[in-house]
Amino acid sequence: MKDLFEYSTPELVRMLGIRFKEYRMRCNLTQKEVSELSGVGLTTIHKFENGTAGNLSLSTFLLLLKVVGQINFLDGLLPELPESPYLMRKDEKKAQRIRH
Repeated sequence: MKDLFEYSTPELVRMLGIRFKEYRMRCNLTQKEVSELSGVGLTTIHKFENGTAGNLSLSTFLLLLKVVGQINFLDGLLPELPESPYLMRKDEKKAQRIRH
């Protein structure tokens, strides 16, 4: 597996776009169909898949993941954490922020 930490944000977006194209094609969808299903512009999808989109908003990316049936895998990206005893205050309320 690649060490993704070494890549710049635009490089990561480019890699995701290439991977998204593979998912779209396996779903037997055209870019136009993805655009219609997601509400994302055709030009945005084209640029994302071809690596020319310098950036992509998180909400746009989430819409695209829904179309290719991959939205449920986000839970693996940032899974829910168990309660931390270090974040509990004396009055049994969870701390809202960390101060040093």
